Amino acid sequence: MAAQVSESDQIKQFKEFLGTYNKVTENCFMDCVRDFTTRDVKPEESSCSESCLQKYLKMTQRISMRFQEYHIQQNEALAAKAGLLGQPR
Repeated sequence: MAAQVSESDQIKQFKEFLGTYNKVTENCFMDCVRDFTTRDVKPEESSCSESCLQKYLKMTQRISMRFQEYHIQQNEALAAKAGLLGQPR
C-alpha cells in the first residue's frame, strides 16, 4: 500500500511539474517569439526566452525561501506559545 501511495504522489508531482513547465514555456514563447517568417530562432528571441526562464527560476527560488522562512517563524511561534522555547534545561 505504501508503494502505491508513493507512486501516486510521484505521478501527482510529475503532473504538477508538466503543468508548470507548459505554463512557463507558453508565457515565455508568447512574450519572446515575434517573427514567424523563418524557422530560425533570432538572437533576440533566444536571449529573451533565456531571460524569461531565469526570471521564473529566480522568482520560484525566492518564493520557496520566503515560504521556508514563514514556516520556521510559525513553528517558533507555536513552540513559544507552548512554552517550549526559552526554558532552561
